[in-house]
Amino acid sequence: MTNLDAFSMDFFRLDGKVAIVTGGNTGLGQGYAVALAKAGADLFIVAHSKGWDETRDLIEKEGRKVYFLQGDITKKGTVNEIVKTCLDVYGKIDILVNNAGTIRRAPLLEYKEEDWNAVIDLNLNAQYFLSQEVAKVMAEQKSGKIINVASMLSFQGGKFVPPYTASKHGVAGITKAFANELGEHNIQINAIAPGYIATANTAPIREDAARNKEILSRIPAGRWGTPFDLMGTVVFLASRASDYMNGHILAVDGGWLVR
Repeated sequence: MTNLDAFSMDFFRLDGKVAIVTGGNTGLGQGYAVALAKAGADLFIVAHSKGWDETRDLIEKEGRKVYFLQGDITKKGTVNEIVKTCLDVYGKIDILVNNAGTIRRAPLLEYKEEDWNAVIDLNLNAQYFLSQEVAKVMAEQKSGKIINVASMLSFQGGKFVPPYTASKHGVAGITKAFANELGEHNIQINAIAPGYIATANTAPIREDAARNKEILSRIPAGRWGTPFDLMGTVVFLASRASDYMNGHILAVDGGWLVR
């Protein structure tokens, strides 16, 4: 039996760890990246477009290193470049946060094929292929943490976002599938399912007075979440404190799902 006295709050520390965060220069991704830096990790941030000065300042303020790579993670070449460059810069990969994603809204009967493909490519296919390549590195290291970003629509159907719903159900599925195969390599893969968070992606909903009121009435916490509310969760899932947690979809939703 494990000695209970051996537990330490240092189990939540990430000193000496290297974390890749996709879409880590804005919104939730920025919150994840800064949280990991505050816990002691160095960062490798992948962004679709430039505009990362604020994120750099926040991370370097914590005394941590950060490297930015601009690229489209739906391209196989970019996936390979991410892994190779991170290994060249830091020599290892301890944590992967698959945060990058997109959403396109339209009624189901009017939804365009190109919009379906764009959402599935980024939200599901890119997560799968990047996770697969990073897992090869982690398997050699015999350790690693992969953190996917699911959604309330990993559990529900939603409206006007059929590919987003399909992709987020898929994220939940590959989280479980990867956990079954990677556990023997001492790799844990879990997912965060954020509730309704105030970001640029949800601005159209918050600006709709009726929809905003409907959402708030269902959240026991009585407010929209913010990126700050997810920071502790990502540190927990990236740390030694969650070593026996694998294949889980962790909702951080202010109580949305229970009402």
